[in-house]
Amino acid sequence: MAEVREIAPEVRLRTIEDQDLDVFFKHQADPEATEMAAFPARNKEQFDAHWAKTRADDTVIQLTIVVDGTVAGNIGSWEQDGQRMLGYWVGREYWGRGVATKALAQFVGHVTTRPLYAHVAVHNTGSIRVLEKCAFRRDRVLEAQAPTPDDGVEEFIFVLDA
Repeated sequence: MAEVREIAPEVRLRTIEDQDLDVFFKHQADPEATEMAAFPARNKEQFDAHWAKTRADDTVIQLTIVVDGTVAGNIGSWEQDGQRMLGYWVGREYWGRGVATKALAQFVGHVTTRPLYAHVAVHNTGSIRVLEKCAFRRDRVLEAQAPTPDDGVEEFIFVLDA
């Protein structure tokens, strides 16, 4: 019997378009995804306010992740407490297919500010692996200095220096 191999998806990044937000809203409302990310879903009003503020901020870099022509998620970077942060959200239907890794690899080529930081819930092994594949390393010094989060979610801090 011949081995069946899944064709790797084509992943590209592009500017966010208004209609992308409907997909992003559905992704962030997925209970399994919010549990994995340890980030609560926003209601529609909160979601719309967040994205209006984000899109109006010239210091934020936010792009849509497109897989084989379909919106699959978003990836972005922003300033927080003097650090350039990174975050991404990929719809659950795209998990385990290399989408986040390909998107992040493209994004770090686009955003050249270093260091670049990412916080990830300790139980989110998929996202941890994505960061490691893209040359991020765990910053144990920053983790030791970080205050206990108000939400009680234990996080690792990853950094990309080069």
